[in-house]
Amino acid sequence: MTTLTETEPEAAPVRKTAPGARRLDLRRVRWWRGGVLGLLALYFVVPLAACFWFTVYDSRTHQFSLSPYGQIFGAQGFTTSVWFTVKVALLTIVIEYLLLIPAMIAVQLWLPRLRPVLESLAMVPLVLSPVALVVGVNTVLGWGTNQDPGTPLFQLSVDLRDPNTPWILPIVYVLIAMPFAYRSLDASMRTVDLRTLVEASRGLGASWPLTVWRAVLPNLRTGLLSGAILTLALVFGEYTISSILQFQPFSVWIVEDSQGAQSGQLAPAVSLLSLLLSWAVLFLVSFLGGRRAVVGTDRSSA
Repeated sequence: MTTLTETEPEAAPVRKTAPGARRLDLRRVRWWRGGVLGLLALYFVVPLAACFWFTVYDSRTHQFSLSPYGQIFGAQGFTTSVWFTVKVALLTIVIEYLLLIPAMIAVQLWLPRLRPVLESLAMVPLVLSPVALVVGVNTVLGWGTNQDPGTPLFQLSVDLRDPNTPWILPIVYVLIAMPFAYRSLDASMRTVDLRTLVEASRGLGASWPLTVWRAVLPNLRTGLLSGAILTLALVFGEYTISSILQFQPFSVWIVEDSQGAQSGQLAPAVSLLSLLLSWAVLFLVSFLGGRRAVVGTDRSSA
């Protein structure tokens, strides 16, 4: 009798990569990575360098001067427009956080099924045209101004468009900045065990306002700072809404100053300086957030 023996299939030979070829592949990857990063750097740096060159070089006298940067703080309307924009930005940040923080805490703790609904509502302003929004707002405000001066609707319309404290601008800016603030808070809230923090604080006898202030908000510091910086940058750079509503914040002042200036170097200098300052603030927020995360990791490991 013949015995049948099962033959195992031979394994495919493993190809060994030579050390020289592996180093060559790594060099190619590094070369492509460096090339792409270099192109991106040129894409951002070249316009900024050209703007800086335009502000410091006078083509008529062929001389270099930093006088446009020295004239910024003494320019007519600069301080007023900056303070106006800062005030509007602070009101916008306060209003949007008063709306978002309680809603997101409630969804996180008790209503998780409503998370897609809240996220969809927060993302709606991304597809909403600012021009259409401000035209609608301006039309509604016009209804109030067409009423008799003694009516509440007329007084409400006047108060919303008060030049000293224009409440209509923060209300509109909250809608535009909502997606950015929501994403920042949502990313920060997902890294925190919110239920444990709230139960521990409430178990120790703290009230709900104290729980939110002392237990929840400190753990959302990075998200709060990121959302505030994004909102601040949006308010400082927004032009269409404030211009149609006939206000003069920082962005509108830059355009009007560039149209009436003789040299034309002051407005680009202000724009470049504000851009560099906003970048510095963003880097500072990123550094503080990363440092706080490292400190928290060290404490947990200890």
